Amino acid sequence: MKELVNLEDLWKIYPVGPGVQALKGVNLRITEGEYLAIMGPSGSGKSTMLNLLGCLDRPTRGRYRLGDQDVSTLSDNELSEVRNRRIGFVFQSFNLIQQLTVVENIEVPLFYRGLPRRLRHPRSREMADMVGLGDRLYHKPAELSGGQQQRVALARALVNEPLILLADEPTGNLDTHTSNEIMVLLDELHSRGRTIIMVTHESHVAVHAERAIHMRDGQIESDTDADAENLGRHT
Repeated sequence: MKELVNLEDLWKIYPVGPGVQALKGVNLRITEGEYLAIMGPSGSGKSTMLNLLGCLDRPTRGRYRLGDQDVSTLSDNELSEVRNRRIGFVFQSFNLIQQLTVVENIEVPLFYRGLPRRLRHPRSREMADMVGLGDRLYHKPAELSGGQQQRVALARALVNEPLILLADEPTGNLDTHTSNEIMVLLDELHSRGRTIIMVTHESHVAVHAERAIHMRDGQIESDTDADAENLGRHT
């Protein structure tokens, strides 16, 4: 399978006091179509890892290749372009624009790509249908349940056909039933070949992934198949 993510000796040191080493020489490879869960206690480095994978931050040293591109030393504008075109984000807090409708929220990445509405709108409607919200196109976020808002966020994340989908605690604000619905949707996306990288502290969420890395003190402590037995050793 094609390699999509390659981290080589990746470090992130924050200039606080003597320096906080959030990541310490991380090496990681992720291939096309993988479903990976990143787990670990608070302060383990998993959020820093997600920020670097999502090009929201740069490593202090080391190399990050995303697809065929070395993104380690790109400028702010270049990183913004990579985020818009190659990475889809799903956040715990949904991060929808309250003044926009469902279809308009999904259109946002296409708007920033400069696509005209005649191209944006049909594509966004198609994505809304895919996540089961074809009958909610003109509702605003306040008129939707938490699960529906997370579905909008998923559709928005996928509308640009990104290389990877990053999900940061995607069920953290949802009840158990709605969480299960979102995980079923992620499972379906993975079954269609979507590459998913998910940060979670919940074992019952992580077992949906086929692979799990456990982080501690800025390093990868283990890299295993994400079955219940392996996950149980770290919870």
